[in-house]
Amino acid sequence: MGEADQPTGAALQRLARDGLTMPAWSTADIPDQRGRRAIVTGGGSGIGLATARALTAAGAAVTIAARDKAKGAAAVTAIREALPGADIVFERLDLASLASVHAFAAAVRRRGEPLDLLVNNAGVMMLPRRETTADGFERQFATNHLGPFALTALLWPLLAARPGARIVTVASLAHWRGRIAFDDLDASRIYRPYAAYAQSKLANLLFAFELARRAKPDGPLSVAAHPGIAATPLASAGLAGETGLRSRLLIAWYDIVGQDAAGGALPILRASTAPGVGAGAYLGPRGPFGFRGPAGPVRSSALARDRVAAARLWTASEALTGVRFEPGAAG
Repeated sequence: MGEADQPTGAALQRLARDGLTMPAWSTADIPDQRGRRAIVTGGGSGIGLATARALTAAGAAVTIAARDKAKGAAAVTAIREALPGADIVFERLDLASLASVHAFAAAVRRRGEPLDLLVNNAGVMMLPRRETTADGFERQFATNHLGPFALTALLWPLLAARPGARIVTVASLAHWRGRIAFDDLDASRIYRPYAAYAQSKLANLLFAFELARRAKPDGPLSVAAHPGIAATPLASAGLAGETGLRSRLLIAWYDIVGQDAAGGALPILRASTAPGVGAGAYLGPRGPFGFRGPAGPVRSSALARDRVAAARLWTASEALTGVRFEPGAAG
């Protein structure tokens, strides 16, 4: 499908704002993915695993990139047992470590294989206490934003060489409560688990939308998606940071109102594969409050569309990671 045939991100936002729905969509609607290569970060469990499984079932060659080797290997084994002959492998990647990000990207580049899809899905949620990475960054901001920023930049030449390539950044409903504390990105003065998480998820959208603006019109598509409320290991681990009765009630609430990992993966899969998704689109569940429901275009907060903040965050991300990212540059 040509660029002129694809609705822009703004057009999809208008569809969401006007309450219009796109046709019901399921994994059966994923186009044939044979000949495409994908990397899914955090693919060892939860939504990442469901995404990797569906892409593999559609014929894609998938790399599960995750920190936990045991979970990654188990995920590959499970998919191969369900889908004999599946082209799926595991490679270790710790997004909280810039050294790991560089090593992973260098290995991918050395192989010289094409790359058609990068799903920036991995993340951590609501760590109860402030933790710092080996690079000195607050762990949620590092894992959820700085690592994916650097990874996308380092893999960009491979993506830019493939017509129809996409980068899907997985955000969250939490972004609505996010604020970018440019004077304290590391939350070194004040650390609140949810506020730090919400900031990192707002950063995801600012990055995805700014990448869509900076990329060449005929270059890779940068789109975003969120899973709604999904009862996954990530949510359970994050909510476990709460204590006592509050923790039990929150986990129970997630289990009641949330959908399973396969349902949460649908907006990500649609963003990754469906025709008609344009640069800057944002997809998620279209049910009440965005918790669950059919995958389609959804609204983001006004802050997520703040171009000044996005440009400022981009500059800060380059400085913090030491990775220069010029997606619109010639070459």
